[in-house]
Amino acid sequence: MFKQMKDMYKMQKEAKAIKKELASIHIEAEVDGVVVIVAADQELISIEIPDELATPETKAKLAKAIIKAHAKAAKKSQEVSAEKMKGLMGGMGFPGM
Repeated sequence: MFKQMKDMYKMQKEAKAIKKELASIHIEAEVDGVVVIVAADQELISIEIPDELATPETKAKLAKAIIKAHAKAAKKSQEVSAEKMKGLMGGMGFPGM
């Protein structure tokens, strides 16, 4: 039991280090002039919309709405993933998971 707890702590520590590293890596992609920057941990960092796709007055609002919608979808995705992992960790003999 103690070894399992020790292994779990080690895995948790490694996961936190990886998550921190992923947050610092930014990936840029462009399609039809729209530029999106996403961190490797899937957090949406920024969106640039060309003037021909939206008026200057609506670009900022549109970009903000897209970022919020992405955050909402990502949160739901994380909840689903956590639920799946909970089942996996429970199957590995970790009580309370």
